[in-house]
Amino acid sequence: MAKNALVLLAEGFEEVEAVTPIDYLRRAGINVTTAAVGNCLIVNGSHGIPVSADTSLDNLLKDGKLLASAWDAVILPGGLPGADNLASSKEAGVFLLGMAEAGKWVCAICAAPARVLSPLGLLSGRKFTCFPGEEEKVIADSSASSGAMWKEDRVVVDGCIITSRGAGTAGEFACTIIEKLAGEGEGAKIAGRVIM
Repeated sequence: MAKNALVLLAEGFEEVEAVTPIDYLRRAGINVTTAAVGNCLIVNGSHGIPVSADTSLDNLLKDGKLLASAWDAVILPGGLPGADNLASSKEAGVFLLGMAEAGKWVCAICAAPARVLSPLGLLSGRKFTCFPGEEEKVIADSSASSGAMWKEDRVVVDGCIITSRGAGTAGEFACTIIEKLAGEGEGAKIAGRVIM
């Protein structure tokens, strides 16, 4: 049975960190849906590249599909102000907490681990990585991120949380997600196909 992943796109997201996982996961046979955080389905990336989302968070909520039971993974691109715009979405926050509580994969890259996951308490007691310098926000916010441990690794998996450093690690990030959703060796197959 095919797995389902949701990619959240907020205005100002980092394009490489969104499109690479979308592309790689679809190559691996994983159903990927992109959802705009906001009213417009055309979401502009941090470098001015517009991406047309499949749906919006509001539509998923109205249709009763913004539930952890409907998804196997959620993917949060970084970029600024994208990560901050994503963090300010109450609907996204409730959904992310539900995904983590259900043990579903919560995947964040670049600024998203520090600016989205940490304020929700999702890095508390966990190993994580993020864009260099962003870890200082996590460490400074001891109330939400008690015991969070920053690692310099390109991708870090701790429990159901997958974090990665930035645009340059987007391929490895995507392949790690594929490994968790489609099985051991599946990420390596995609890496081989794209000559990563």
